[in-house]
Amino acid sequence: MNKFKPNLDQKPYDSGEMYDAEVAVPAPEVSSRGSKRVKLDLEVDATAIDTGVNPYMKIIHLARAVDSWRIFPRIFLTTYIVLLYKSVIWFMELPNPNLEQSGLISVVVGAGAAWFGLYAGTSKNSKQ
Repeated sequence: MNKFKPNLDQKPYDSGEMYDAEVAVPAPEVSSRGSKRVKLDLEVDATAIDTGVNPYMKIIHLARAVDSWRIFPRIFLTTYIVLLYKSVIWFMELPNPNLEQSGLISVVVGAGAAWFGLYAGTSKNSKQ
């Protein structure tokens, strides 16, 4: 039976502790395709390691505040309201609106239902 022992002097990528590991590889069983089948038993230590204060905690709090205040949906909805107001005023000032212009206003007004539906449909409770 071949035994492989990893180099324990190397530091792992996640800067956690390196544990003793031993991999036993039985004699290869060659299949019809010429490949080997190897069984591997692995034991993982999943204990929590306290590494101290998270340096990104302020950014995480800011992200949670922006998410709870719903800044971006409110900005998008405000932009839509301004667009709707200006386009409706433009349409009402036209002396003789044609079919294309009325179609544009119909699409802009109809998009308001979609915007409001998206805004009202997203809430803090729906994420959980």
